[in-house]
Amino acid sequence: VQLQASGGGLAQAGGSLGLSCAASEASSSFTFAWFRQAPGKEREFVAAIKWGGGTTTYADSVKGRFTISRDKGKSTVALQMNSLRPEDTAVYYCAADRHLILSSTRMGDQYDYWGQGTQVTVSS
Repeated sequence: VQLQASGGGLAQAGGSLGLSCAASEASSSFTFAWFRQAPGKEREFVAAIKWGGGTTTYADSVKGRFTISRDKGKSTVALQMNSLRPEDTAVYYCAADRHLILSSTRMGDQYDYWGQGTQVTVSS
């Protein structure tokens, strides 16, 4: 499975940015997620969506500000980021797994497929 992330860039605090992840393959068993890694910090879970039912999961730090969605027709997963904060600055990665169990949704090492990162920078 190939994942191609796009979007990101520079925004001011309080602003918005959108990310998109194009997948070469997607089916109802897939889980897609966004993770991020800031300089000097560990990779952290941001949000995930089940391709089949559309169930979403969010990190507490982004809940209410970020929205993950999927477009079945285009095989893409989007992350809309609103009310951005400087602490959202990181490289964002799209990830996918074919048969992820629910309890592993937030665990990056459980995802088999990763896209390249895309930089998001939020200025104060």
